[in-house]
Amino acid sequence: MKRLRWPRWMPIDPYILLLLGTVGLAALLPARGTGADVASGASTGAIAFLFFLYGARLSTREAMDGVRHWRLHVTVLACTFVVFPLLGLASRGLVPVFLTDPLYQGLLFLTLVPSTIQSSIAFTSIARGNVPAAICAGSFSSLVGIVVTPLLAAALLGGSGGGFSADSVVEIVLQLLLPFVAGQVLRRWIGGFVARHKKVLGLVDRGSILLVVYTAFSEGMVQGVWHQVSPVRLAGLLAVEAVLLAVMLLLTWYGAKGLGFGRADRIAIQFAGSKKSLAAGLPMASVLFGAQASLAVLPLMLFHQMQLMVCAVIAKRRSRDPEELCAEPDAAPVRTAVGTGGRSA
Repeated sequence: MKRLRWPRWMPIDPYILLLLGTVGLAALLPARGTGADVASGASTGAIAFLFFLYGARLSTREAMDGVRHWRLHVTVLACTFVVFPLLGLASRGLVPVFLTDPLYQGLLFLTLVPSTIQSSIAFTSIARGNVPAAICAGSFSSLVGIVVTPLLAAALLGGSGGGFSADSVVEIVLQLLLPFVAGQVLRRWIGGFVARHKKVLGLVDRGSILLVVYTAFSEGMVQGVWHQVSPVRLAGLLAVEAVLLAVMLLLTWYGAKGLGFGRADRIAIQFAGSKKSLAAGLPMASVLFGAQASLAVLPLMLFHQMQLMVCAVIAKRRSRDPEELCAEPDAAPVRTAVGTGGRSA
């Protein structure tokens, strides 16, 4: 059985391969006519169910425990929803030399989505950072992003964001906010079931995202939007995203040091504040951009894989820091203040 497991040294996330395979399937066999209507309806239902599960999973008590470490969470939120969007707006100057206008819109949308939860926690744990803080920071970012990301998209993308319009606000409420609130309300009764079947529901999560990707890229193929992306433009996009990731990694690390955070907190801030959530971004893009969602999510998919590879290397190097550095005095009280329940989570 060990031989069948994905090699740990392999830099590519196996789920990314599934995403790429889904994109390939949409390119070869895009949904058309009645099939497209069925796929669109199934995708809409999958998005609503996805955010219902997000609401059912989020522990209100865990989130309230993390409020005690408010300076760290404000820092992560500022990186995610202020610094990132400002860098995204600054990249407008790269059009049309490095980016086409649709790719720029996708890059700007990438800077608006919330941070990740699972990978931020995993990398923080590997690097021996403040894991409870990473749990709370990722949860807060996801919760805030459900409201803030659509609002930022409305303000910064406006009518130029593909299929984005004022009607998308209603769609956001119906497909994202209401299911999320319903999950929170029903969590008292279904929270235990969700926790016991975490692995199975995780497969449902990922399957829903694959369906969203297939629907979005099928629409893109039918509309012919992929003819707008050349290999040169794709290389330019990768270069821009590499610079964006490098800037955020440096800002979160040295900026946190300048704000007086200890090593453990700086690790949590770096991994939570420099990453973007593919799981949250894909459904939002599908709602906001409609037929243009395939180009809109391309920068996010590329950035997601890039951040996993780079952060994996950084986390491994941080894990080799001397023990005396990991046990610096100013980091210890914070771990207690945030709460001890994060380790079991």
